[in-house]
Amino acid sequence: MELSEKTLIRDLTQGNPMKQLLSFSFPFILANLLQQAYNMADMVIVGQFVGSAGLAAASAGGELATLFLFFAFGFTSSGQIIISQHIGAGERDKVGSTIGTLMSFIFLCGVVFTVFALFACDWMISLINVPQEAVRYAHDYCFVYYIGMIPVFGYNVVSAILRGIGDSRHPFIFIAIAAVTNIVLDLLFVGPLGMACFGAALATVISQSLSFAIAMVFLYRHRADLGFDFGWKRFRMDKKELQAMVRLGLPLSIQSVAVSISMLVIARFINAYGVVASAATAVGNKLTLVATICTAAMMTAGNSVIAQNFAARKLDRVAKTIGSMLIINMGFCALLALIFALFPEQVFSLFDQDPEVLAMSHPYVPICALNMLGFATRATAMAFINGIGNSRLSFIAGFIDGIVARIGLSLLFGIFLGMGVQGFWLGSSLAGLVIGVIGAFYYASGKWKTRKLLV
Repeated sequence: MELSEKTLIRDLTQGNPMKQLLSFSFPFILANLLQQAYNMADMVIVGQFVGSAGLAAASAGGELATLFLFFAFGFTSSGQIIISQHIGAGERDKVGSTIGTLMSFIFLCGVVFTVFALFACDWMISLINVPQEAVRYAHDYCFVYYIGMIPVFGYNVVSAILRGIGDSRHPFIFIAIAAVTNIVLDLLFVGPLGMACFGAALATVISQSLSFAIAMVFLYRHRADLGFDFGWKRFRMDKKELQAMVRLGLPLSIQSVAVSISMLVIARFINAYGVVASAATAVGNKLTLVATICTAAMMTAGNSVIAQNFAARKLDRVAKTIGSMLIINMGFCALLALIFALFPEQVFSLFDQDPEVLAMSHPYVPICALNMLGFATRATAMAFINGIGNSRLSFIAGFIDGIVARIGLSLLFGIFLGMGVQGFWLGSSLAGLVIGVIGAFYYASGKWKTRKLLV
């Protein structure tokens, strides 16, 4: 199928790599800024209206709720990379088949995960040892989120498709709609209506569902550009596309889930120290996630830029893109670490006014710096490994990061060396450096230059 020249599809193999990366990633940075804003809105609003128990519950509930989203995100990312490789290789006629396969597969995953999560909700909450004062709130949050899981999955599929074809502007518009809606509903449900964590989760589900509906209308209106007419037959899963999607997506999913599970295991130990330690950890996790405003945007953009250029065999542009990503990520994360080092209590107080929680902000300063370094190097390395389609290395790196290093180092410092909560913080932050080291060694080996495309 020959697509018209005036199309949504964007060629990322031309022009200055740094400028290309910045222009493509800028809408993602704005989108992540908005997403973090409304994620933080949940925490700030719940913390102010419900207190430390609500804050701990929202954090624990969020970790459990996103466990399944992380699994799906691995497959949506693989779909994005396959679409980008098709475009880079000049195979635009295959894009429609990838879209249909991705949509159908993720929908089936959503149905299975929803049923399982609703039945296992209480079991998972008890498994991570949520403080007793926060159990009811955590249950409310998870139950509502799981009911609305399918449209949340759907929104991520649409965004992955658009990222794959080089469109970063429209995903920003869709997330902006979700962000504004979420914050308004948060203030209404948690504040005047007093719905606590139930209301925070409901606000998230409604806002994501609205964004998904608008995004689907947009895709339908541009179906000619995508080579996907939304006929029932187009949703039939292509065997080769599905195999490639699973081959890359499964390691990505396992990697994300492994990190998420390891964080839940660590949270179980930290929660045993009480609600103050749990709330302080929740705030610390949210603060370090601010780094993803830039690093996740760079990784998302890097996936597509590297995939297109690798498929076009423009290896020099792959190398320049990696270098540009590292410079941008390191600069942004260094700035965040400096701000937190100068104003730790002021930043913590945005989420919780408890004096005991604020006192824990000071020992978190060096942990924050290590986390920032980990985010910067990890995002760069993963964009490189994923963009060239090395599923085996992605799995190995994710397993070492998520299971071996994160849990192992946390137990070493937290329990065996008797450092308590700070030991768990330290072990987790050091584990974040693992993928960056693995990616650096693999890049230096030069073996990636001879790899074949995914499909």
